[in-house]
Amino acid sequence: MRTYEQDAKTLELPWPFTGREGELELVRGASATGRPGIVVTGPAGRGKTRLITEAVRGAEHARVTGTPEARHLPLAAFAHLLDGTGSLHGAVRALSGVRLLVVDDAHLLDEASAALVHQLAVHGRTRLVVAATDGVPAPGAVSRLWTGEVLPRLALAPLPAEDTAELLAWAALEPLTVRRLHQLCRGDLRLLRDLVTELVAGGRLVAVPGTGERAWRGPLPVTPAVRERLAPVRARTGPGEREILERLAFAEPAPLPLSGFDPTGLDGSDPTGLDLPGSGLPGSHLAASELDALERLETDGLIVVGDDGAVALADPLHGPALRATTGRLRARRLTGGPDRLGAALDAEQRHLLRRMAELDVRPAPTTVGDWLVAEGGPLPAGYAAVRARFARLRGEVRDAAAWAREGLRREPGHAGCGAELALARAESDEPGHVGPDGDDDYARRIAVRLGLTAGPLPPGSVFARHAEALARRDGAALDRAAVALEERGFLLFAAEAHAQAVRAHRDPRAARRSRTRALALARRCPGARTPVLAGLVLGELTARQRQIVALAASGLSNREIAERLTLSVRTVGNHLYSAYTRLGTGDRGALPCLVGETA
Repeated sequence: MRTYEQDAKTLELPWPFTGREGELELVRGASATGRPGIVVTGPAGRGKTRLITEAVRGAEHARVTGTPEARHLPLAAFAHLLDGTGSLHGAVRALSGVRLLVVDDAHLLDEASAALVHQLAVHGRTRLVVAATDGVPAPGAVSRLWTGEVLPRLALAPLPAEDTAELLAWAALEPLTVRRLHQLCRGDLRLLRDLVTELVAGGRLVAVPGTGERAWRGPLPVTPAVRERLAPVRARTGPGEREILERLAFAEPAPLPLSGFDPTGLDGSDPTGLDLPGSGLPGSHLAASELDALERLETDGLIVVGDDGAVALADPLHGPALRATTGRLRARRLTGGPDRLGAALDAEQRHLLRRMAELDVRPAPTTVGDWLVAEGGPLPAGYAAVRARFARLRGEVRDAAAWAREGLRREPGHAGCGAELALARAESDEPGHVGPDGDDDYARRIAVRLGLTAGPLPPGSVFARHAEALARRDGAALDRAAVALEERGFLLFAAEAHAQAVRAHRDPRAARRSRTRALALARRCPGARTPVLAGLVLGELTARQRQIVALAASGLSNREIAERLTLSVRTVGNHLYSAYTRLGTGDRGALPCLVGETA
């Protein structure tokens, strides 16, 4: 879903409302006639206000907002609706004509306003859509809305990576930059907007040749939102606490081992304290004050300690922010330079190669490579080729192409990166109509995509079982192969197996289930285009539905489609609803993956 109407409190043009289809329908359903309403909770910046605004758009409603300045004034949030009514009973009676009430920032309401909201919810004549921020004190009457089960509660999860990519499509950012922003912001959309605005305005984005995309490499811009997130670190005044946090920041991407932790940096060892192969760190013992400081930081959620005793910063934003705000002389003392990461990078590469040889591409820790590419450090082309291949096998074809280009930027003409770039392009090209796959041809294509250019598929492997099920046109076996492929991280292959099962099933219900699963998996492989998936959607629809679905897949809103086809918005919505019913899915975001339109 993508709409561009501006909301004064939240994102401004050209930021779209993206994703959240399930949550949007849940809020709309809960606020429909005959329903009591809903409470939407989540951390600050998660997008609660924007979600609610989209959900009630076009419906007649009143809105009140809690503010810190007025939280000590009785009924201050309702002043514009009550015309001087002073009692709670009178306020409930005065608002009896309001059928839908949106309450934003309910945690900031004064006690009288909070009590009024609770009474309206209990009274039941007014449907309530309430937004409240997690982790901050709220009036008891507000928190009892969900703890007392007066209203259902929707805890808003972070925006998934694929939806973050769609949200940032207007900025034409390359995939590695999008992934970096997603990891830094952890669902804080206000921080995301702040960072991207500064990157664009500050000229920190560089063009990626031949793609029309832009990349961000180098330090984090210190924006007001970044400083706000850094406030808990800046507030540390305990003995050694600030020093520990800075040391951890300059030790990234590797954690510090407790056995060799020396907050002073004066024990004669590598000042980064990195526990890397060949570092030769001598062991040392923690002083009582140092251990106390570590315990306080862990209790306050600023550091995490692994099972192996390794210590790292808990918030992925804190490390880059601390490095960006540390003076040059202090940074020179704390940093060890990018060369210190060579052994760890080699180990990371070997681990990925071993996983691919074992036909297992589930997510693997790649902190060193991610850190180097983000900071603009020296990234070997051979490592980039391995990362490209690993990403491509996972179905992350855009990431694969980005890693290959990164390697070619460092070493033009590198054969491995060139080959991976070609394969990533082949799996992201817009395909034409194709007939059923020839079994031998499909098996050969699998082998090429896996890097097995000669010889059959490994006997007994999940890929061999997949090819055998396809040869028998066994829909149930294809679905089982898809599940096994997904479990091993081969998301695009799994989507293809489910798509093949659609054509093999004789039971229409089984075919719809397979199609739904194919759609969901393809959604997790942005930009992927393969012959197996081509035409899976459009072939099941009427001519008008195919036309409207194709336009929806290209990113047009219902209103834009209506204007282009001279239809009413309601008619467009009805056609899409019928199409979704036939396809067994309501996931608009998955359509580009299967229709073959440009995402």
